[in-house]
Amino acid sequence: MDSNMKEQESIPTSKVQRAAKFISTGAKVGGNYVKHYAKKVVNPSLSKEVLHDENARDIYNSLSQLKGSALKVAQMMSMDKNILPRAYQDKFTMAQYSAPPLSYPLVVKTFQKHFGKTPDGMFDSFTKSAVNAASIGQVHQASLSEKKLAVKIQYPGVADSVSSDLKLVRPFALRLLNMSEKELDHYMEEVEEKLLEETDYELEVVRSKEISAACGHIDNLSFPTYYEEMSSSRIITMDWIDGQHIREWLASKNPSQEERNRVGQALWDFYHHQVHELKQVHADPHPGNFIIQDNGKLGIIDFGCVKVIPEDFYNGYFSLIKKDLMINEQELNQIFYGLEFISDRDTADEKLYFKAVFKEMISLLGKPFHVDSFDFSNDDYFEQIFQLGDRISNDKMFKKSRQARGSRHGLYVNRTYFGIYNLLNQLQANISTTKPEWLKA
Repeated sequence: MDSNMKEQESIPTSKVQRAAKFISTGAKVGGNYVKHYAKKVVNPSLSKEVLHDENARDIYNSLSQLKGSALKVAQMMSMDKNILPRAYQDKFTMAQYSAPPLSYPLVVKTFQKHFGKTPDGMFDSFTKSAVNAASIGQVHQASLSEKKLAVKIQYPGVADSVSSDLKLVRPFALRLLNMSEKELDHYMEEVEEKLLEETDYELEVVRSKEISAACGHIDNLSFPTYYEEMSSSRIITMDWIDGQHIREWLASKNPSQEERNRVGQALWDFYHHQVHELKQVHADPHPGNFIIQDNGKLGIIDFGCVKVIPEDFYNGYFSLIKKDLMINEQELNQIFYGLEFISDRDTADEKLYFKAVFKEMISLLGKPFHVDSFDFSNDDYFEQIFQLGDRISNDKMFKKSRQARGSRHGLYVNRTYFGIYNLLNQLQANISTTKPEWLKA
């Protein structure tokens, strides 16, 4: 983490304080638009790049100070390289690694509230400054009886402000995502539910231990041990995993293709087992949640966001990924209704159009499942995904749709697969794409 980054002495925690911050940011963004269009009168060829840069900087700076769910939404949006202008992607990606950390007195206050002790009273050593600070919490390094530990501390007020923050972030989301209010409402409930779960550190420890144990047999994976006696609803203590994030590892180690493939295979196998065997999945596959150790193993360090996949959604969604979609029309209609791609409110033309669109989309996303191995360094494949997204989002039929499309359960499942594919593309990995027996058939 940048050691020159200024620490925050306080976080606005009341609804009034947080709303005031959003309002002032909205005013800045509005001012940026006014300036942009004033300049455009003088210079009609002016592009929107400078506008995007200024807006991205102002929004990110405000969300960084507020922490919490609004910053988390920015981080989520930066993972989908197809929905935001590049300036927003680049700025919001920082939320995955570095936000301004909290000052030590606030950390001490949190410990006293939850344990009645200071960090120095609990550990042999404890870093006064955070070694990593993200959207919901920050991490300090500690030691106890020769054990090296990571201690994650949640920012004050984050859990209490999830619902109100999401209401305040709506205007930004509508403008940046180019969504209708109906679509946004459809998904916000799912986002809110997941963010509330992410602020429950006791739930995170339970899920971390469950999934770590269930995936412990998978080659080249590593999980920390969690210490419940030194954890609470706002603090988690676990083993420290030494190593580098994927981006650092690629830049400093210049790994061989074999090493890239090994890490990529571990990543694929980890998600394969969760999705198809456990039906619950670590649904936050951004680079900051993975550490590559010196022994080449992939360390998994954050289970805050876990999506439980309902059986009926799983069956419908993955049946559409089959290479040769040999499903009769009646069965296909049933799946499309079940996944909420079409509804009784659609006209016959809309049903035909949306069935064709989603078949094409899922077939493209399912390509790695159609072969025994897949080369994720193939940038042409990712270009096809982006072009399809562009074409659909600009299509008149899609734009005038009066309802949200797709089950809310698809939000985090799609996000998970986009995230894995992006990580595998960064790794330039060529891997064996294992799949469940019924999908092979």
